Amino acid sequence: MSEPLFPMEEDLRAAAEDELQRACTLAWRDLSGHTPWGDTFEGFTPAGREVCFERNYLWESEAGGDIQVEIVVFPPTVYEAGVRLTGLILRTGA
Repeated sequence: MSEPLFPMEEDLRAAAEDELQRACTLAWRDLSGHTPWGDTFEGFTPAGREVCFERNYLWESEAGGDIQVEIVVFPPTVYEAGVRLTGLILRTGA
């Protein structure tokens, strides 16, 4: 199998940005009863690389407040080589 045309870092970042966008569409009200929470699953980057996606929902500062969303996308055997992005789901409008 040939190597994808996109550089690894750029490809991981694109996958992380897409996953963060999806993760931040969940409503605070739906997540608040499950926070803190996280999971890891396998998938593919835009260039077709096999990777692991780690998604975590954590309280930003205190329980019941804003929820921080953390996404890490990494090659299956090299967690340290991954890209980590964070977003925020505000309690406003809960």
